[in-house]
Amino acid sequence: MSLGGKTAIVTGAGSGINLAFARLLLRKQCNVVFADLALRPEAKEVVAAHSSLSRSPARAVFQETNVREWPQLERMFHTASKEFGGADIVCPGAGVFEPPFSSFWRPPGSPSSRDPPASSRYATLDINVTHPIRTTQLAIAHFLSRRSSSPSSPPSSSSSQPTSPLSTSTTQIHLSNPTHPLRPLSHIIHISSIAGQITPLLCPLYTASKHAVSGFVRSLAPLDTHHGIRVTAVAPGVIDTPIWRDDPEKLRLVDQSEGGDEWVSAEEVAEVMGALVDGREEVEVVSSSVATAGGVSGGGTGLSSGDSREGRRRIRVEGGLILEVSKGRARKVEQFMDEGPSGAGNTVGNMGIADQEILEMLGSGKWGT
Repeated sequence: MSLGGKTAIVTGAGSGINLAFARLLLRKQCNVVFADLALRPEAKEVVAAHSSLSRSPARAVFQETNVREWPQLERMFHTASKEFGGADIVCPGAGVFEPPFSSFWRPPGSPSSRDPPASSRYATLDINVTHPIRTTQLAIAHFLSRRSSSPSSPPSSSSSQPTSPLSTSTTQIHLSNPTHPLRPLSHIIHISSIAGQITPLLCPLYTASKHAVSGFVRSLAPLDTHHGIRVTAVAPGVIDTPIWRDDPEKLRLVDQSEGGDEWVSAEEVAEVMGALVDGREEVEVVSSSVATAGGVSGGGTGLSSGDSREGRRRIRVEGGLILEVSKGRARKVEQFMDEGPSGAGNTVGNMGIADQEILEMLGSGKWGT
């Protein structure tokens, strides 16, 4: 499936990983509906450069969207249909990283929380769990409806299609020729996290949400072979985006000294996402990274230090696949007996500071609803 002429809906496209993914899609001549509350200046520039007034081969449109409101999620699909005839790729990527306004450690009723006790809801879970689930429901219905109204046969495999490499600064992903006779017609790609494998004390709601996304993606694996709807996910490490940079309380936990933690770029994650939605059947992941010392502290994190997991192997791209993305490294996250994240781009060296602060707060007797 060439991305040229296709259309994607990307929630949270106003910044971060989702903006990087939207840019990649536009470069590959795929139209994009930017669905977000607002656009950062860099995202506004991208949309303007791909407006109906531009000469770009792909167009971008902005649809103001509060992902907590289901009617607004439905409106994204109406916009895609009106502007481009429908969507082929959906990325419910909008998410929050346990912000003060909806944090387990700032319960409803506390000064910084905006989760009203009477609402019986956490905004973090509405955004990180309910929104991707509801968007996936809408996407599946949208894909099936398009096929029933305009039936067409799936694109055939082509042996003339050469293997083509996608590369980031240190990670290469080689895409082989498709081997399955029926290539998927539609894609839904989610953003999980290494927090879907580990259990940091700092962010219980975020951690629960990413475990939920990973399980949700795996549960929909059969849609690939039975209905040509491929549901996959990426599980990024510590990404250099506003979700960290704009939050001083979290940024202080990243060891930015020489030899400390390393950032993963949003573009590295976007490249892997692109590989998961371009319709190829196999990817060969090449990694050149070696784990650095340190890790995320706290009980049950499962992170070790100083170990090397360098290697290369070819894996099948199929529904339910989750690829972890760290610095110069992408690997398959296994459902059982997974080795867990480690190495550069997966560590938050000062996490122990937050752990200690939380434990002391609880010990003071001043915490509660």
